[in-house]
Parts: sequence; structure tokens; C-alpha cells
Amino acid sequence: MASAHRRYEYDYATGTIRLKNRTCPRCGRIMAYHKEPVARWYCGYCHYTEFLREGGRSGRREARSR
Repeated sequence: MASAHRRYEYDYATGTIRLKNRTCPRCGRIMAYHKEPVARWYCGYCHYTEFLREGGRSGRREARSR
């Protein structure tokens, strides 16, 4: 399990805390970023996947049902 200090970025000047990774729009958990074989954001809990296009923008697409 990942340590809590790796999941957040701290801005000491303004006193704010924010997540480094995205949250899943379907279940609300933290998503993982994968570079290989295809750049994508993936939720290991509900299997939601967002594939990244070449321009850096994401195309939302859900994973197939199991």
C-alpha cells in the first residue's frame, strides 16, 4: 500500500493540500497512471479506464465488463 505522503502535494506558501493523481468519476477512488503499453488512467477498483490521446487530452472510455 502506498504511503500517504506520496499521494498528496503540499503547498506551504498557501497552506493547501491536493491529490497528485485523479479521482475516479465512477467510484471516487484514486486512479493510477500507466505509461506502457498505452498511456492511460486506470481505476483498479471499478476498472474504469481513460486512454490519453497524443495531444495529452483524455478520451473517456470505460473498460469492458468482466
